Amino acid sequence: MKFISQNIRHLRSLKGVTQEVFAEDLQVTRSRISSYEEGRSAPTIEMLIQLSDYFKLPIDILLRNDLTKAKDTSFIELGNQRVLFPITVDSDNENLIEIIPVKASAGYLAGYDDPEYIEQLQKIKLPFLPTGKHRAFPIKGDSMLPMKDGAFVIGRFVEDRSEIKTGKTYVLITLNDGMVYKRVYNNIDLNGSLLLMSDNKVYNDYSVPINEVLELWEFTCSINTQEYTEEELKISSILGMFNELGVELKALERIIR
Repeated sequence: MKFISQNIRHLRSLKGVTQEVFAEDLQVTRSRISSYEEGRSAPTIEMLIQLSDYFKLPIDILLRNDLTKAKDTSFIELGNQRVLFPITVDSDNENLIEIIPVKASAGYLAGYDDPEYIEQLQKIKLPFLPTGKHRAFPIKGDSMLPMKDGAFVIGRFVEDRSEIKTGKTYVLITLNDGMVYKRVYNNIDLNGSLLLMSDNKVYNDYSVPINEVLELWEFTCSINTQEYTEEELKISSILGMFNELGVELKALERIIR
């Protein structure tokens, strides 16, 4: 329980409530709250359940993780028993993003909901990113040309599935296919699925039921680890033009219907 006292104090502070108000909300004395926050006593099982309900965080997150890394209350609930690890900051209060390493990307499906796995990932700072929770994912293969094999896509976590934008690219963590980076067409209202398309038309489109999508990260930017050749740049510009035209035609087709 080495983190519980500092977590209680920090989470209370993030909610902007005094010890008096916090104690009233939990129907305990202020001295009891003070005792928890100063580490002079540990919460009982019953109190841990109350704290879990109050902060909307699983008990194991409260006990086993240093939550003082969070600079706001942006813990994202996914189902009843897991949360996306909070936005972390460095000593200069700059947002940090986790990097999923190439060699360990296959294991992300097993560890994506484990705060300890996420906490041990390397982190980088990209000050130009918009607000939100971001993560860096390695790209494999050539299905999303001109994105090169070995590049990294930085994605913003999408909590509300109604925000999925047709024609945009996303990193998806799916139940059966693991981690994929695709252009997405939102068919949730039509048949409860997402149509996933590769920009490289050698690969076939396929649909994934929305209930098999475990995580969704909207493209923010990419980091290439290899230099493009002059010929590749010519081809990629042509491909990009046709892809953009295809997206516009699809949007027009939907409007006409």
